[in-house]
Amino acid sequence: MAEKAAERPRRVDVGFAGGQTLTMRLTEDAFSGLRDALASDRSNRWHEVESEEDVVTIDLSQVIYVRRDQGEQRVGFHGA
Repeated sequence: MAEKAAERPRRVDVGFAGGQTLTMRLTEDAFSGLRDALASDRSNRWHEVESEEDVVTIDLSQVIYVRRDQGEQRVGFHGA
């Protein structure tokens, strides 16, 4: 069951210079690829990311931050 949870896409917010934010649902592999491209000095300026919804091309030179949801979203009362 833990493997299935790890395979599910999670919400990722990418913030750009100028204040725009792009919200996507990415698998762990897609998120790791984006993070690695941002960390690498050898990356191209443009990076293609396959999200749950579509394929997105991101200008890495304009990315200010990347935020990923860490856990499951829950609604309701726990143990009620």
